Order: sequence, then structure tokens, then C-alpha cells
Amino acid sequence: MKDFKILVVEDDKSIQNLITTTLRIHEYSYLTSQTGKDAVSLCASHKPDLILLDLGLPDIDGSEVIRIIRTWTNIPIIVISARDEDTDKITALDAGADDYLTKPFSVEEMLARIRVAQRRAAHFQNAEAENTMFENGGLQIDYTSGIVKMDGKDVHLTPIEYRILCLLARNAGKILTHSYIIDHIWGTAVDTDIVSLRVYMTALRKKLKNSDSAEALIQTHVGIGYQMIRL
Repeated sequence: MKDFKILVVEDDKSIQNLITTTLRIHEYSYLTSQTGKDAVSLCASHKPDLILLDLGLPDIDGSEVIRIIRTWTNIPIIVISARDEDTDKITALDAGADDYLTKPFSVEEMLARIRVAQRRAAHFQNAEAENTMFENGGLQIDYTSGIVKMDGKDVHLTPIEYRILCLLARNAGKILTHSYIIDHIWGTAVDTDIVSLRVYMTALRKKLKNSDSAEALIQTHVGIGYQMIRL
């Protein structure tokens, strides 16, 4: 797959060799890194199509690498880690990982996850290229112009309100946790920011209340997060 480049971030040489040998046999292009800081640099300079990331890196934790990379790109990230606790998985997924593979793993399963990531990436790229307008019930978002309308009427949002709305829209139907939203909007997961998020969500809902459908558009999941309902 010469047109699909994978960044392998793994400090264990034996596992790195296993992964890269498998990728080479299946004709994937790849780069390798053994530290988090180097991974961030390679991601920025070489723009890979997928990242296979270990969490237990020698310099910074893999979850922090995910948070940093997510500040500028939605490249698919598959975590490959010996950590199998639910809390570790949730932390990585909240930070922005797309998938989680626990060591030890089979190369067949890894290749299957890569193929899934390829299909998702292709679908996302096609959707981004073709769909500059989001519509859901009475809500319309023109991503190109940044204009939001409710039942044909302009809705004037602050930059942060707009970013929150777009994040919910691009993940319509999915429940987004408080920390996931905070990480993507503010780039931090400080507990006190949950209060700020609630304030912005209240203001956003108030501005969207121009129709009956607006009331059910954004659903609160107490203690978890928010979800945009497909109407």
C-alpha cells in the first residue's frame, strides 16, 4: 500500500520489528519512532496516514502524544499497549484515539484494524470534500462560511460555541464525554473546565431555541457528556 504511510511508535525493539516486518510484507510504507516527542515531530513533518502508538513511551505518555497530535489533525490513531485496564482505554479514547489493541496481539487482528482505519479515513476524506453543509432537523451549518442557521434564521455564536456545535455535529449520534469535548475545544482536561463547558452548552442551547426540534437536538447524559441527536 505505497500510498498509505503508517507511523509506528514503539520503544520495544522486538515488537517494533514484528510490526514493521508485517507492514513490509503487506506492502505498507512506514516510519518508526521510539519516543513521544519524536513521534509528534514525525507526524507534523511527514504527515502519515495512520499512527500505531504504544502508551508506555520513555519520555511522555502515549495519551499525551494523542492530545498533542489532536490539536491539529484527525489522523487515525490505533493504540497498541500492554495496559488492559478500562481506565487506560477510556483515557486514550477520550484523548482522541480511534481504536485500542491490547498486547499480546495477533498480526492478523492488527492488519484488520488497519484496514478498518483505512476505510474510515477514506470515508472521512470523501465526506469532507463533498459535504460542506451539515443539516439536522432545522439546524444548518455551512462549514465553508461558518454560518449557522436554525429554521432559516441566522444564529450568531461565539467562536467557542461554534466549535462545540461543529464537534457535536461531526459526531452526531455519538455520546461525547465531558473530557473529550474539553480536550478538543480547550486542549486540557482540568476538572474545573466542566463548569465552563456547562455554561457554554446552556448558552448554545438558548441560541438554538428557535423551533420545537431545537429542544431535542442536544441531549445531556448526566455525569457523562453530551450527544447531538439525529432528527
